[in-house]
Amino acid sequence: MSWEGDEALFSFTTCVAISDHYANIAGSMCGIAGAVGAIEPSLETSVRAMMDAQVHRGPDSEGLFATAVGPGVILGFRRLAILDLSPNGHQPMVDERRGNVIVFNGEIYNFAELRADLVAQGETFRSTGDTEVLLRAYGLWGEAMVTRLRGMYAFAVWDARRRQAFLARDRLGIKPLYYAVVRRPGGNTLLFASEVRALVATGLVPRRLDARGVATYLWNGFVVGPSTIVEGVSLLPSGTSLTISVDDPQACPRRYWSHADRSMLPREDAVAVLEHELLTAARQHLVSDVPLGVFLSGGVDSSAVAALAVRVGSQRVKTFHIKFEEAGFDESIYARKVAESLGTEHAEFTLTQAHFRVRLDEALQGLDQPTFDAINTYFVSRVVREAGFTVALAGTGGDELFGGYASFRDLPKSLRLSRVARFLTPVLARFMAAIVMRATAGKGGEVPPQARWGKSADLVATRGDDVSLYQVMHGLFTGDFLGELAMPSMLDLAPYGLPPERADEIAAMVKSGTRLAAVARMELALFVGERLLRDSDVASMATSLELRLPFLDHGVVEAVEAVSDAARFAPLGKKQLLKKLAMPSLDPALFDRPKSGFVLPLEVWAKNELSGLIEALFAERALVESVGLNPDALARLWRAFRAGAPGLYWSRVWAPFVLLDYCRRQQLSLH
Repeated sequence: MSWEGDEALFSFTTCVAISDHYANIAGSMCGIAGAVGAIEPSLETSVRAMMDAQVHRGPDSEGLFATAVGPGVILGFRRLAILDLSPNGHQPMVDERRGNVIVFNGEIYNFAELRADLVAQGETFRSTGDTEVLLRAYGLWGEAMVTRLRGMYAFAVWDARRRQAFLARDRLGIKPLYYAVVRRPGGNTLLFASEVRALVATGLVPRRLDARGVATYLWNGFVVGPSTIVEGVSLLPSGTSLTISVDDPQACPRRYWSHADRSMLPREDAVAVLEHELLTAARQHLVSDVPLGVFLSGGVDSSAVAALAVRVGSQRVKTFHIKFEEAGFDESIYARKVAESLGTEHAEFTLTQAHFRVRLDEALQGLDQPTFDAINTYFVSRVVREAGFTVALAGTGGDELFGGYASFRDLPKSLRLSRVARFLTPVLARFMAAIVMRATAGKGGEVPPQARWGKSADLVATRGDDVSLYQVMHGLFTGDFLGELAMPSMLDLAPYGLPPERADEIAAMVKSGTRLAAVARMELALFVGERLLRDSDVASMATSLELRLPFLDHGVVEAVEAVSDAARFAPLGKKQLLKKLAMPSLDPALFDRPKSGFVLPLEVWAKNELSGLIEALFAERALVESVGLNPDALARLWRAFRAGAPGLYWSRVWAPFVLLDYCRRQQLSLH
């Protein structure tokens, strides 16, 4: 297989076969949509509009279920067939005995065990897959069934007898679910969908920016839930559910799983349990009726997933790697060595700057909410999908679970410094921090350093608060410059880039346990939960690819948290435990090099091939002001970046560019 002509995106180095199947069971990735409450004929058109807006999530088939006009429900479905490709896997699926109906996005990895339990209690099945298991489980066990699930999921069940809908989302938040309550002459209705844009497509949700959502984006480079970028649309938090009465459709999420509820006491057999959970997760994640492969960057995490797949798989594992012409970003040699050591069927693709520019518009069009990071996953997903694969495994979560980031070392150090500052007056603390920043900043040009080492004043100002300190260290800008770039009144809605209720949740999550365990939980909840998972889902589904993440199976996460710090993190940054358990046969020398995550060369590209595109958008003053930004501050930021000002990385200009591009495409503004 190859691509030819000017529109070709990748050069294909190694051809692979794509005909293998792994099992004959049922499931699917998809887009779900629906309405609960006051149902009238025009709402069916609205639900179909949501389905059409999500056709990329489910290009294989569609389905619709609707009750009669009046208090009731409409459920819509777009299917990307992964398991049980027969009509028996069609949705919405009806429990003919009870009258319940389900639409489901995701995979239930322990559905075989659940099915056996249900059969033992008298349930019968027409299909072989996980969708019907979910439906029967709800009919027998009710809402408590969600605590038995192992997988990634977002689903809605219509309970015909109780006249209510039950919505739920998986524990880590791998699959998304958004909702909005709209007020209509006939009564209130709750709309839900897999994407924000689908809700906006109904015409029932005003195209207006959410000021708090914008504030979280400007701080983080992504929108932090439960806010979204659109006013009136909310994200159902991970590990929560909603029960919606058709007579009074109110949204009151209830949490059924949280890191704050997990015991941090180490278990003596924790390492053995963790190894079992890693192997179990890998085995379950390989189940597919369509071609499946593994992303392989050559780093520890992706190599660990590939190694686990080799150990438990019944077929020769296929791996993929994307490389770049820019030598400083090319790690293909490492991926190739890992693939050779594991004996995988390996393919490499080259992404050039010119090809990236050709397809950038498609990548940006695929964003459900603005984010500065999702296009990485989009281009990887696109090439894998075009090679004929529908499912891919990735190593997301390894760094967060096993202490791979510099934050595990730097945050505790900064915490000690900021706690000392509690004994200083706020004015004196900021004065001392300003002296430190001036001494370390170097030549700042029009904009002072916005990197971590330029945030001394902000670090001191946190005065020992864990969550605020984490946010300062990971934020795009210093507090002072962000105050120039955006409206202060908007930033006040999300102190330190977090909605207040979300900040409280994170604080409760890290109040017990060790300092390193607290860093791990913040990385999982914020970096993974609010950024990586949402970006991965949207970017992969934009190409109709299902992305699976074995390390974020909740069984693995819970097993990791029962391991002592000494076994889990030492030596810090090396992820020695993951190497030992996942790939004991690989030569450790394969990973004896500085850590380097998969990053597109945007630092280089933004200054040449993409510079005209970025500069032109920044120059549209009306657009810039409509999203709450100061055009003059943005212009200074761009000039400083082009001039090579220290501590001013590509993400600082790419984030506002993506925000502006998104708002123009979606016709969103604060007014």
